[in-house]
Amino acid sequence: MNITLLSRAMLLVTLMTSFSSAADWYVSPIGSDDAVGAKDSPFASLTKARDRIRAASKDQSHTVWVADGNYVLSEPFLLTGQDSGTQEHRIVYRAMEGATPTFSGGTTLAAWQQEGERWTTTLPEELRDPMPEQLIVGTQAATLAREPDEGLFTMAGVQEEPTSDHLAKQTIQLDPQDFAATLGLLGANELSRVQLLAFHKWDNTRRHLDQIEFDDHAVVTHGRKMKSWNPLDGNSQYRIENFAAALDSPGEWYADVSGKLTYLPRPGEKIENGQAIVPRLKQLVVLRGEPEQPVQYVELRGLRFLHGRWTTPTEGVEPSQAASPIEAAMQIDFAKNVTIRDCEVGHVGIYGVWFRQGCQHCRLERTWVHDTGAGGVRIGETQIRRDQKQRTHHITVDNNILNRGGRIFPCAVGAWIGHSSDNVLSHNEIADYFYTGISVGWRWGYAESLAKRNTITKNHVHHLGYGVLSDMGGIYTLGPSEGTVVRGNIFHDIHAYSYGGWGLYTDEGSSDILFENNLVYRTKTGGFHQHYGKDNIVRNNILAFGMLYQLQATRVEEHRSFVLEKNIIFYDEGELLQGNWDRVKFASSNNCYFDASERPVTFKGKTLKQWQAEGHEQDSIVADPKFADAEHFDFTLAEDSPARKLGFQPFVTEDVGVYGDASWVNKARSTKYLPVRPE
Repeated sequence: MNITLLSRAMLLVTLMTSFSSAADWYVSPIGSDDAVGAKDSPFASLTKARDRIRAASKDQSHTVWVADGNYVLSEPFLLTGQDSGTQEHRIVYRAMEGATPTFSGGTTLAAWQQEGERWTTTLPEELRDPMPEQLIVGTQAATLAREPDEGLFTMAGVQEEPTSDHLAKQTIQLDPQDFAATLGLLGANELSRVQLLAFHKWDNTRRHLDQIEFDDHAVVTHGRKMKSWNPLDGNSQYRIENFAAALDSPGEWYADVSGKLTYLPRPGEKIENGQAIVPRLKQLVVLRGEPEQPVQYVELRGLRFLHGRWTTPTEGVEPSQAASPIEAAMQIDFAKNVTIRDCEVGHVGIYGVWFRQGCQHCRLERTWVHDTGAGGVRIGETQIRRDQKQRTHHITVDNNILNRGGRIFPCAVGAWIGHSSDNVLSHNEIADYFYTGISVGWRWGYAESLAKRNTITKNHVHHLGYGVLSDMGGIYTLGPSEGTVVRGNIFHDIHAYSYGGWGLYTDEGSSDILFENNLVYRTKTGGFHQHYGKDNIVRNNILAFGMLYQLQATRVEEHRSFVLEKNIIFYDEGELLQGNWDRVKFASSNNCYFDASERPVTFKGKTLKQWQAEGHEQDSIVADPKFADAEHFDFTLAEDSPARKLGFQPFVTEDVGVYGDASWVNKARSTKYLPVRPE
């Protein structure tokens, strides 16, 4: 063969290799699953593209290009181990440039009819068993008719009668006026559908009602026995949902047993623009690998997954911290090197995204998770897996917006890490939840925990609590957590119902955690609270404007509980210290304290000098730290701040929260939230 022929042969091989190294597939709302998946002959579904990739060569990369438009899911989009790519040849499902394809797990209802001030439509038969509990009108979730419309009622008392080892009958006494405004208005055949949502300490109980005792202004429910440390009682708040007479405020809706759905529009809504969608699928995306065949090297990019259903089972939902039994609309098990980027998960009845079992080296980036029945993102499990392949670790959740959650399960968490290690939670916007913003660890006490070496950095966490639950924090930790670092975050506007509502909260057994360079302000019960734990370090933080207290320490133990050094504690109301500070073992030094209301700063009734004589606050001072404008939450330190002389190192806050293009940053910063406490 001469050189020319050889060159041509080599060129042909190169071209063939190049051609076979990547394959493009196309999906369009006007496509067909009988098509070939080419640009001019696209599929109609992700599922068909997945199936064709399964049958294709794995020695090439595959990209599924998804056109703009709306796609209706008949079932969750499922990926298993056989849908994996490789490190060299990845599989990507992505939106076309400029497109925002939407995959809906809901059903669009027939056009509205006008009936006075109300709009009505009819539920199709297939959505009536069971009856729905969520409705999206336009782009906003409507509110299932309830009383009270704002705020909550308070129970008058609860009596519990055991019916078995684990079950009990609860009789709940209501205030006569509250009873008349709710259950006194129930229509015939409504009892089986009406729900009671109870708020007690850090938990919720959701129950159907078994009986109404009209003469005693009481309701009867059956379920699990209440825990002695967190029962329903006369301090528990509640609301009643899903009955016709409660349909009295804009944005509320109700559907009767005949399938007639009635909606009271919000101001400015127009009937011709008010498309109504009822979520139909519980889950929208499922990655279900196996220990020996995980889902690997797959990416979802630029796709929207909306409208996920939740229906309360007949037995109700028992209390569980952080709504821990509740799954996610994007449920991921046994996945490695999977990336979810530039996506959206919203209007769902459960959690948004969960890297649950056997997930390793996965990423969630620049994704908006919103309007969730439970929380935003979960990592790991509540149990310890002995098989290393079944453990979740090295998950990165970076530059996401997680907001407006807990709408069905208020005790849910914005971002939750259980028995899982070496994860990074960074640069996220986490806001508008009724309980904790970030929760790390799942061990009450000092026994084995897998929550090690987690990094929580540069997150903006705010507008939590709204005064409906207690025992909560901007960040809440549990159990031994060696190597875990909480650095450079901002936590603010946190308000509990009764006790709790802290910025940094180290609960039972929290140990060996570093809290550094965090800004905490406008909390109900203080910037830092340790219930009990060991050798946590709280260093170089600004803790400002606690309402009732600034610092709390509770349980007395034999070991050193924490170190408090080089912090600025700045306040204008409430006490400085609350709890057992005279007995808890801790080390404190080089802190700067200042009461802007000009009251004297005292430490459990003692002056700083007296407190230092007892071995505390060595080299600490009481002095104005000289913030630029603390009243408007500008905590920039003056060059001559006395805190600098103590070794306090100023830190920047401008880079906290999401980053990237202006539209993404503005999306986080421009969202308005209601005040978390009455002004």
